[in-house]
Amino acid sequence: MYAINKLKKDETYSILHYTGYICILLGLLMLVPVSVALIYHEYHYILPFIYSAVISVVFGFLLYHSFRNTNEISLKSAMIFATLIWLVGSALAALPFYFSGDLSYINSYFEAMSGITTTGFTMYTNLDVVTHTMDFWRGFMQWFGGIGIIVMGLAILSSPSINIMRMYSAEGREERLVPSIKHTTRIILYIYLGYTVFSIALFVLAGMPVFDSIFYAFTALSTGGFAMQNASLAFYHNIWIEIAAMIIMIIGATNFAIHYAVIKGKWKEYFRDIETKVSYSLLIIGTILVAVFLYNGSYYGHDFLLSLRYSLFQMVSALTTTGLQTASGSQITNQWMGMGIFVLTIIMMVGAGACSTGGGIKWLRVGILVKGMWWQIKSLLLPKSAVISHKIHHVNELKLNNEVLRLTGLFVFSYLLIYMVSVIIILFYYQNVPQVMFEVASALSNVGLGSGLMTASSPTLVKIVFIADFWIGRLEIWPILLFLVILAQNTIRK
Repeated sequence: MYAINKLKKDETYSILHYTGYICILLGLLMLVPVSVALIYHEYHYILPFIYSAVISVVFGFLLYHSFRNTNEISLKSAMIFATLIWLVGSALAALPFYFSGDLSYINSYFEAMSGITTTGFTMYTNLDVVTHTMDFWRGFMQWFGGIGIIVMGLAILSSPSINIMRMYSAEGREERLVPSIKHTTRIILYIYLGYTVFSIALFVLAGMPVFDSIFYAFTALSTGGFAMQNASLAFYHNIWIEIAAMIIMIIGATNFAIHYAVIKGKWKEYFRDIETKVSYSLLIIGTILVAVFLYNGSYYGHDFLLSLRYSLFQMVSALTTTGLQTASGSQITNQWMGMGIFVLTIIMMVGAGACSTGGGIKWLRVGILVKGMWWQIKSLLLPKSAVISHKIHHVNELKLNNEVLRLTGLFVFSYLLIYMVSVIIILFYYQNVPQVMFEVASALSNVGLGSGLMTASSPTLVKIVFIADFWIGRLEIWPILLFLVILAQNTIRK
């Protein structure tokens, strides 16, 4: 047990070395909003971003050059690096909010972690008055957080291929688009950039102003969900903007491996893939259930098409773990209570596609468990001599064994356990059980759909629980558990 949990000196050096590299990259990204401040004459935001960038670059430079290590990084070290960089990255990304005086540091850290993990909860009390510079930083954080801090870094990092492979896997990604992981990360980045340009153009064509189009392209494609207005996309009262947003959210939540297959001309793979079948089945069932529920209520005037419009948008937002809304938090709390909030909670927990920008349990795992349940039923009904094929189609034909089913089941159990613990803690401060369950599911699955429970005035412990849920949800549990075990073991020894 000691050998498993103890970090060697070389492993620690590797973690700090690569952490420094990502901090330098983050510091350079902080200089981008300076151009926005110049364009919109918001000069008082220039120095906060410059100070933040200098701190990030200097801190990263010291780590990068002080802890050089030429040895291969272990999978354990890569997983710890992945957990650490999201904590450190959020601490640095919070600095512009704090130095500008917009938010206190705890609220700045909350905003940064919510942004980089593409969750979408905000600490701003009035989004309608947030400046262009800070809106751009909020959207930009979600954009590079959506592709993944590590993946973005790996696309340009010069490092042994084994190190790149292990760090790639540590961020919760398994699919390889091509045999080379470095080439895979670059293809993902190119696809992401292409879809970003497409998303901006689509919003502009739908009637959205250019700056707004850039912002919402960042937050919709990354399945982040930050908004520029208190009313989110309902501010525009434009069905074409809603349709554009739903298309972009679905693109962001779809596995990059499927995108690559479609781009290569294998468009049939999209419809054959188990993730597509799971996602659209859930979307259709959930949308119909909630639309009928809303139609039976009085808020939308017993107008089925209007009920369907609101239901479909919120379902797409929940299933893709984006968090953009056309129904306000008060509407969800008062008008969706019951079937509406229950279905949204379940859909958010299911989450988006594997190897996408989304969070949650993931469509692939749900498909595996459903198939596993069906195989178990067949094994009980058929003779023991019967051969049951344990295969699913996910880009390729995949044969599943008991080990995959076991690990998938353990992941879902761990997710639900963390979810229940979070709900119990929040219930000490808020007593509306459906609302608490809804918002905790939104936090843990990196969704950001809100009902008005989480605000800047929420207790500090509630904010810390949500920050932890953002972090855990983004890294898909296992790296976090390893990090906490090692931290606890080292603490006990001291």
